[in-house]
Amino acid sequence: MSLATHYYEIGRMDELARADSPIHRLDARAQILTVAIFLVVVMSFPRYETFALMPLLLFPCVLLALAGLPTGYLLRKVALAAPFAICVGLCNPLLDRTPIGQIGSFTLIGGWVSFASILLRFLLTVLAALILIACTGIHRLCAGLEQLGLPRILAVQILFLYRYFFVIGAEGARMLRGVAMRSTGDQPPPWRLYATLAGNLLLRSIDRAQRIYRGMLARGFDGEVRLLRPATFGWREALFVAGWSLYFLAVRQGDLALRLGRALE
Repeated sequence: MSLATHYYEIGRMDELARADSPIHRLDARAQILTVAIFLVVVMSFPRYETFALMPLLLFPCVLLALAGLPTGYLLRKVALAAPFAICVGLCNPLLDRTPIGQIGSFTLIGGWVSFASILLRFLLTVLAALILIACTGIHRLCAGLEQLGLPRILAVQILFLYRYFFVIGAEGARMLRGVAMRSTGDQPPPWRLYATLAGNLLLRSIDRAQRIYRGMLARGFDGEVRLLRPATFGWREALFVAGWSLYFLAVRQGDLALRLGRALE
C-alpha cells in the first residue's frame, strides 16, 4: 500500500465523523464518558474471564448499527494493531501453566484462557475507541475532552498532532513522487537517499510549522478549541450515558452470559 493510500485511509475517519445519525448527533462528552466507563468495566474483569465479557459486545454492535459505520473498514483497522496484542498474549501459555479445566483428554491451562481474554479485551477496547473517533471526529473529541476537564494545552496538542500529521504526510508524498519521477531504470534508490530525504522533510516541516503558526496568530488564534455548533448536554445524552452505564454495571456484577445460557436450556 502506497503512502498516498495510507494518507487517505487516516483521513477517512474524519469523513465518517461528518455523517448524520443518532449517534453522531450526540454531544461528544456523552460519547467520551460512555466509552471511558466501558473501557474501565472491560479492564476490571479477572484475567481468566472470557464468556463473561461476551455481553459487552452488544455496545459496539449497537453503535455500529445506529451510526451506519462500515464494519469491515473498522475491523481492518483493529486487525492492523492485533499483532501487538497477540505478541503480548502469547507469553501467557508459556508462563501460566495452571490447570483450570479438563476437555476430554486435554488439560486446559490458565495461560490459554488468559490469552483468549486478552484478545477479546483488545477487540472490545480498540473497536470502541475507533467508533468514538468515527462518530465525533478529532475536533469535537478534543473539544469534549477540554470541556470534561482535560488541560487546554493537552487538548490543543492532540488536535495539532493529528491535523499536522497530514501536512507532514503531504510533504513526504511530494518528495517521494519527485524521487520516483527522477529515477531511471528498475533499480530502487539507495538507502542513503532516504536519510537525506528525512532530513529535508524535517527542515520543511519546521519551516511549514512556523508559517502556519504565524498565519494562525494573524487570524486570532488564542489556544481555544472552538466548535461551529455549540455543544449541549441534554436529556438524550444523559439517557445514553445512564442507560449504557447501568448495562455495563449489570454485566460486571452478574454473569449475564451464564444466566442467558441457563435461560435457553
